Amino acid sequence: GGSHVVKEWQSRGVRVGSTTGYTRQMLAPVLIQAAQQGFQPDASVCPDEVGAGRPAPWMLVKNAQLLDVYPPKTCVKIGDTVVDIEEGRNAGMWTIGLTRTGNLVGLDSEQWAQLPAATKEVQLSRAKRILLDAGADYVAEDLASCNQVLAKIERHLRNGI
Repeated sequence: GGSHVVKEWQSRGVRVGSTTGYTRQMLAPVLIQAAQQGFQPDASVCPDEVGAGRPAPWMLVKNAQLLDVYPPKTCVKIGDTVVDIEEGRNAGMWTIGLTRTGNLVGLDSEQWAQLPAATKEVQLSRAKRILLDAGADYVAEDLASCNQVLAKIERHLRNGI
């Protein structure tokens, strides 16, 4: 899916950390598989390493520490569930909720392509509403669509917002 997008971010100096519900033991083979598909986060943190999972902020805080990035308002949490958004808010980070490619829609690109436009719109606006209600600063359909949002956030940071 979005591994080419993440690679492009990393080539621009964006540091990418990952959080999961998995234990380190469960995550290890997943990271190997992800790397074979081109996704290699610069850091990853599991709940068992910080004492709590989402929506607690500790996995994000540990990622920021591992990546040497601060303050939290210079970080962005991207996720596709309500607890992802809560985790980002609890860590004091910007949050972007993923709609089309996320859990709230839950279809692969082929299934999505076969939906009538009206159904797509209903699904997207439902996912968008749920994520915004959870407190997401922004929503985007997929990782590639986050580029525009990240540019907005960079402008806000430059302007001291």
